[in-house]
Amino acid sequence: MVKEGREQQAGVPVIIAMKGHPGTGKSTLANSLASSLKIPLIDKDDVRDCTFSIQNSSPMLTSPDATASKLLNDLSYDVIWQIASTQLRLGLSVIIDSPLSRRAHLDKLIQLASSTGSLLVIVECKPLDEGVWRRRLEQRGKGDQASWHKPSTWQDLERLVEGYGGSTDYDVGEVPKVVLDTSAPVGVDELVSGVADFIVSRVRISSTFTEYYHS
Repeated sequence: MVKEGREQQAGVPVIIAMKGHPGTGKSTLANSLASSLKIPLIDKDDVRDCTFSIQNSSPMLTSPDATASKLLNDLSYDVIWQIASTQLRLGLSVIIDSPLSRRAHLDKLIQLASSTGSLLVIVECKPLDEGVWRRRLEQRGKGDQASWHKPSTWQDLERLVEGYGGSTDYDVGEVPKVVLDTSAPVGVDELVSGVADFIVSRVRISSTFTEYYHS
């Protein structure tokens, strides 16, 4: 009975995969989730930020027609997948903050969840008020949070989204997904609570979530 009780308390680790374009409030929510739930946050941009010196260290990488940006972006994803795998195998839940803009990225997470016995859920940030979204993006572009590989203007974002050719709106199949209007006048704490409720409603999970749910 004691052993059974411990297994029930342990539950299964959860992969909370953030999804959304730049400026949608995705990282703000991811940070709040990680702080509230006390689980590791793995941010793809943290890795990509560290590749600046590599991208500018070789004439081949800095040439206009080079595929450096794509290669280093792909490498950034490989790094966060590997870090996430280590945490999950230790029984820890993780939050992965990335745009999740390609179906191939979701396929990788599905494979990771399967191989580690984890639950995968998607939290998509999708502001319905374009004006709010635009102001947030451009305000970020003027501040200290601006990054050399992120769109800093609305025009930059429009070009980025156009380049995806609609591929970001893919079918996630049976993967549980919650879509949040991050332009709505709702506090971050309320959004965090909603995400926790959503996860708890899906499966028996670790005590981290149940403690938060009942707090």
